[in-house]
Amino acid sequence: MIYRILDANLNRLREGIRVVEDITRYSLNSKTLSKRLKELRHKARINTDLLHYRDIKNDVSKQSNNSEATRKNLKDISIANFKRSQESARVIEEILKLDSSLGDYLIFKNIRYELYDIEIEYFKEFKE
Repeated sequence: MIYRILDANLNRLREGIRVVEDITRYSLNSKTLSKRLKELRHKARINTDLLHYRDIKNDVSKQSNNSEATRKNLKDISIANFKRSQESARVIEEILKLDSSLGDYLIFKNIRYELYDIEIEYFKEFKE
């Protein structure tokens, strides 16, 4: 069902952006990048309420795997959350091509490319 796919990926996208946004705000102290990330997170919306499609009990992959359970430092957390967000934006982009009434796939394509750009700038500023 496309609604569950959209729900899971919208949550994953926004959560991943939020993790990087908070590291940017509180560790990098970058007002510019923090603002860009916040704006992207707020753009990540579609034209329907997905909450009633959520089915956590029947999610066959809700358990974390070993690679998700271990992070050594803020850089590892940042990398994982940039990738999570980029991948989720791509999934949403593809699914919205099936039903344009739910939202414009180009918004999520732009979010994905903006994340690629922010990731480059982020790691130029990142110091552990």
